Amino acid sequence: MELTKIMGFKPRNIGYYKKAFTHRSLNKKDEEGNAINFERMEFLGDAMLSAVIASHLFKEVPGGNEGYLTKMRSKIVSRKHLNELGRDLNLIKYIQTNISKDQFGVNIHGNLFEALIGAIYLDRGYRYCKKFIYERVIEPYVDIEQLEGTVISYKGLLIEWCQKEKKNFSYEVYEDTGIDELKHFAVKLRIEDRVVAKARATSKKKAEEKASKRAYYALQNKIEPS
Repeated sequence: MELTKIMGFKPRNIGYYKKAFTHRSLNKKDEEGNAINFERMEFLGDAMLSAVIASHLFKEVPGGNEGYLTKMRSKIVSRKHLNELGRDLNLIKYIQTNISKDQFGVNIHGNLFEALIGAIYLDRGYRYCKKFIYERVIEPYVDIEQLEGTVISYKGLLIEWCQKEKKNFSYEVYEDTGIDELKHFAVKLRIEDRVVAKARATSKKKAEEKASKRAYYALQNKIEPS
């Protein structure tokens, strides 16, 4: 089985892994009428991943307070990072579905990665689950010093800075005059009645993050990553 190469050990109960790659579009149910798809596995995997990462940070950074440890864990298990991990392992090729894979959003990669972790936990227990997370996440990617300077949300960083400095800020959507086929949102980021950045994207959320990133670099001498 190809999953053996990905996990580094043989599965015992293949049923858990089949469930971890079953999409809700198949509308599968067990004998009791419960839905069979990867979403519950994803929930479990998310919890196990967070627990292993939290334990690692707790041991590696004895001087880190709760806020610091929470931020560091968030950087490691960010949706962007999980999507990259799932994409690198090409987990989407194992999914069983009734819809085209082109219809899946980008988060499907991270969702399957978490579902796989959930399946490993149920199949082989905590020790193997921890082993997989260390080999696939912690050892290749977790560098404490590098993570300290990583920004996972420019909008969050900017809001935190404005609140700390007691500065008024607002994100204003204005008319988009672009000619793109897809609808775009245009956003102005205003701090203390001055427009410090503008951006446009296919969603309001993305446009706000883009504008925040531009504002961050314009004000980077004043704002420090946290």
